[in-house]
Amino acid sequence: MLFLMLAFSVAFDIVKPPGLGLGARYMFTMGIGRLVRVLTFVATILPSARPWCAYARFRVPEHPHPWAQKFYTPYASDPNKVKVLISEDKLYAPPLEYPPEYVPDWGCMQFLVDLLRPLEPSGGEESWFNTLKRAGGGCNDLIFSGHILVSVLTAMAWTEANPGWSSWFVWACVLHSAQREIRERHHYSVDVVAGIYMGILLWRLTGFLWSCKDEGMARKAQWFLKMESKLVQAAKDGDVDQIRSLLANLQNVNRESKMSRKALAVFGVFIVCLSLGLALLAFVWTADG
Repeated sequence: MLFLMLAFSVAFDIVKPPGLGLGARYMFTMGIGRLVRVLTFVATILPSARPWCAYARFRVPEHPHPWAQKFYTPYASDPNKVKVLISEDKLYAPPLEYPPEYVPDWGCMQFLVDLLRPLEPSGGEESWFNTLKRAGGGCNDLIFSGHILVSVLTAMAWTEANPGWSSWFVWACVLHSAQREIRERHHYSVDVVAGIYMGILLWRLTGFLWSCKDEGMARKAQWFLKMESKLVQAAKDGDVDQIRSLLANLQNVNRESKMSRKALAVFGVFIVCLSLGLALLAFVWTADG
């Protein structure tokens, strides 16, 4: 909510333009952060900060997995059996009797049955998509924290647009959110610290794409400073042609700034259309589970 207020406050003369450019930079930076999170998810495996997560989310049979029934359960209770297994290098203990596994018909996603081990439903067969959705995600830690990334990006955008005491208040809210993530066992402390560093780093890296200041006005002011003496001298000499030539150069500066704005607008429209298109395709292709 704070980010939306900040991005659109340019319409009410609260933030200097381009305010929507600040919002575009925010979304672009968040996209990069989400991509980096995918890479860190794959590269790290840590148990959940909530010990009760697996019991609450995943409803599986109480008896062991068929693989464990054959390779683990017969030997886990007796160390001597493990010694014999290592020395003979073959399975010799017969597996115990367990109830049969429920095997639904999931078509091309049949391989998920061994991973999810669904229970036999009372009201009809459940699809693999509903089984995954009911689980609500995995029970492993996610490095780094996405909540902290969003909070830090909002604080960085606010600090750039409104430096002062209000930015200190926003950063205090970020610290409050960070301690809640740890205290409520949503993340480990390393996830929170890494999220803070990553948010600041990514915001600094994308600073060259969208500036919080109007570069066109700065370019015009710089041109006037360079040409001030020539304009004054041409006015004193009454050289109208020289004045017209200098003003033509100013129009060329304006034309270059308009071209850069058009290129930025085209890029923004392309990103928005691509994002919406991918979202619509995802909804259409996954509508049937």
